[in-house]
Amino acid sequence: MTTYNVLVLPGYQNSGEGHWQTRWEAAHPHVARVQMPDWDYPARDAWCRTLDEAVAAADAPVVLAAHSLGCLTVAFWATQYARAAQIAKVAGALLVAVPDPTEAQFPADASGFAPVPVAPLPFPSIVVASTDDPYGGVGFSRTCARAWQGAWFDIGPRGHINAESGLGDWHEGMCWLESLVEAA
Repeated sequence: MTTYNVLVLPGYQNSGEGHWQTRWEAAHPHVARVQMPDWDYPARDAWCRTLDEAVAAADAPVVLAAHSLGCLTVAFWATQYARAAQIAKVAGALLVAVPDPTEAQFPADASGFAPVPVAPLPFPSIVVASTDDPYGGVGFSRTCARAWQGAWFDIGPRGHINAESGLGDWHEGMCWLESLVEAA
């Protein structure tokens, strides 16, 4: 199997202890967090440029593991910012808990992430949703998956699919991530 790098893209305010992204990073040497310039005041241009630099610096094919605002960062980067050389390095993206910028719960500090891109992503993707996510409904995530031409999975009532969701190491998510690598 090809060696690959997993780039973790947390959302607004980063992913703390107990979050599946943090646990994956601690457990797997090929998983690394993309450190955004400011977790509390996300700026689309800065976050997309940071992602572009992280992909460019990767020494192997890349799989993106994004949560919440990290998902919107991936969509904007892939459709509006990325250079062809960087796109060619991406084997796929796991996009978990896509937030809807029109929801009342969406952070005002992240207003630059609307409207959400509706162009197909240039790599395979899997969108994972929860039926009771306060930041983005099932219908919204399904619409994103269709627009981005990705697979879509509903994991039932798991909130925002974060540390509070009680997923631990989230084996199911890791299986989806590995399926993207295997498909590449």
